[in-house]
Amino acid sequence: MPATTTLITRALLLDMDSTIVNSEAVVERCWQRWAAEQGLPAEDVLQVVHGRQGWATMAALLPDRPMEQNLADNRLMLAQETADVEGVVPVPGAPAFMAALARLPHALVTSADVALAEARMGAAALPMPQVRITAESVSASKPDPEGFLKGAAELGFAPEDCLVFEDSEAGIEAGRAAGMRVVGVGERAARFAPTAHVRDLTQIRVEALVDGGIAVRISA
Repeated sequence: MPATTTLITRALLLDMDSTIVNSEAVVERCWQRWAAEQGLPAEDVLQVVHGRQGWATMAALLPDRPMEQNLADNRLMLAQETADVEGVVPVPGAPAFMAALARLPHALVTSADVALAEARMGAAALPMPQVRITAESVSASKPDPEGFLKGAAELGFAPEDCLVFEDSEAGIEAGRAAGMRVVGVGERAARFAPTAHVRDLTQIRVEALVDGGIAVRISA
């Protein structure tokens, strides 16, 4: 029989892009366009874009650029991404995974703003969690742990009682910095030493326990 790893937690904190929603095609289209405008190699940009707010990616790539310009470009980028949902689909297993969480403590913790999060969750036909931490909710982008700490606080749980689902280096670092265990989702996540790793959400089964805990069972 396939081996199964079980993690016991009390709340789940979910990144959105490439964790429950596959938006890679849109991200690549928008950031390749921005890279060309800046004269930057697209492959270099796409190496650092995942998991961060747009302005933070721009600041990392162009450290001498005025932040006002980064913020202005970020507003334009968000508008472009929100309008473009072609190819946005759920990550395999995400519909069943989200359905299993419906009555369990969970929150969305994303670098997207509210409009982009609603557009992508809607395009993927996934339910929006009642508790959501978006770009408007925080003062710092991942890998800063602020978003995950706020998600835990809004759900009413200590950081150590929360389990993060993430795909990116910045997100996995943020979860660890918050004092949380992290399930890495997708090929990219395997490189950043998450607590556990899955190819996609078809490997996850979630079970409510009688003591109020949650068993997250990960199949090989």
